[in-house]
Amino acid sequence: MSEDDSGVRVGGDAYGGVRLPEHRARRSRSGARAVLLCAALSCAVLAGSGVSWFLSSYAAGQIKSVDAGTTGSDARGALNILVVGVDKRDDLTRRQQNMLHLGREVGQRSDTIMLVRLSEDHSKVTVVSLPRDSWVDIPGKGQHKINSAYSLGGAPLAVRTVRNLTGLTIHHYVEVNVLGFINVVDAIGGVEVCTPVPINDEKTKFRLEPGTYELDGIKALFYARTRATARSDLDRIDRQQQVMSALLARALSGGTLANPAKLTALVGSTLQTLTVDKALAKDLLGLADQLKDVSTDDVTFATVPLADVDYRTSTGESAVLWDKAAAGDMFRRIAADEPLVKPPPTVKTSTTPKPSASPGLTVPPSRIAVRVVNGTAVTGLGARAKADLLAAGFQVPAPPGDTSRRTYESTVVRYPAGREDSARTVAAAIPGAELRQAEVPGLEVIVGRSYDGVKKVTVKETSPSAGPSPSSTPVARTATQNICKK
Repeated sequence: MSEDDSGVRVGGDAYGGVRLPEHRARRSRSGARAVLLCAALSCAVLAGSGVSWFLSSYAAGQIKSVDAGTTGSDARGALNILVVGVDKRDDLTRRQQNMLHLGREVGQRSDTIMLVRLSEDHSKVTVVSLPRDSWVDIPGKGQHKINSAYSLGGAPLAVRTVRNLTGLTIHHYVEVNVLGFINVVDAIGGVEVCTPVPINDEKTKFRLEPGTYELDGIKALFYARTRATARSDLDRIDRQQQVMSALLARALSGGTLANPAKLTALVGSTLQTLTVDKALAKDLLGLADQLKDVSTDDVTFATVPLADVDYRTSTGESAVLWDKAAAGDMFRRIAADEPLVKPPPTVKTSTTPKPSASPGLTVPPSRIAVRVVNGTAVTGLGARAKADLLAAGFQVPAPPGDTSRRTYESTVVRYPAGREDSARTVAAAIPGAELRQAEVPGLEVIVGRSYDGVKKVTVKETSPSAGPSPSSTPVARTATQNICKK
């Protein structure tokens, strides 16, 4: 796909690129560093003092505005921005609907909801995902899923609902047409994603085996929207945050900032994808200026803590319930610009196998997918370990691989931040295994020479009504940590 052809043109987002004279493109690159926080499904891209000359004459005519009931701001100090991804299909042709497997419903619905916090000193951005199936009180409407606020009362009711739930003043509102996301991804040259588990979405016919992939706009949309994995919407939130991080990294790369065609296409695609509150539409550059020094290390993603992920409502709907104590503490810390979590220390401890119904284990083998690699020169040891793990109830979707260093003595279970609970279950099943946190996309078992099989473990799961105990330290990751590692 060429830079001039962004693939499927989606409804009202079917627009052409904006051409810049070359001397003006050079001027933008020689100015202050451009920062683009990308509008991937649910986050605003608003940045770049280096392209301010362009935005000042172009943005006002491209961005749509809405009266959202926000308080506004003077573009100084801390800001709370509600970002809503809206699924709008009215303008799609039948061919486009069929290609995207979206159906033919009309109207708009809230597909993704995030709260974005810009810190007081302008140095940090925190993005909190609010699961769309959250069962909450919507002012004047009673108990509904949170995504109903938009369909019941548009942007003003969505803003009011989130303000009541979080206790935070909402200064600005950004609405992203998630279908226009296709053009944003294609304008930037695609995104790289990595999935530790297989995806097989029968509805969209989108399939991926575990691994790392470069996706164009349509496939990236499928990847970010599918719920065809074990944790449904919660897995989808993780994928959306990964895509946003990848888009941010690519937008900040020299390959984009130094390429006039890509930079112009990205800015044009992004602007026509957004609808913002009236105050922000008038002062877009004020917010852009606040973000000019933000990098992927400065953007943190988190999800509101949940007490029940399998709640059944009085109307028979499947929903999730917030952990009110932990959520309240999270938003208090966000308001105070306190970090959500401290950098986790590297863990390297030997564990002994646990008996059946092992105390302290919370994630059963059936919900855990692992990758197996042979860390020895013993032929077939990886295949043997895979067979043993499958027999013990774990998911091992990919064929075994080999490490470059073939001298591992002990078996090592490596895991990314936030997957400690699953890693403990794996280590408990492999006698003598070591736990190590690492920059890996998912759980990985490096088989060592001392490997002596896998023991079955039984996890006593808590009932959905009880839910996990409140926690004031939610799992959070920076955009840098979300990016796939080579």
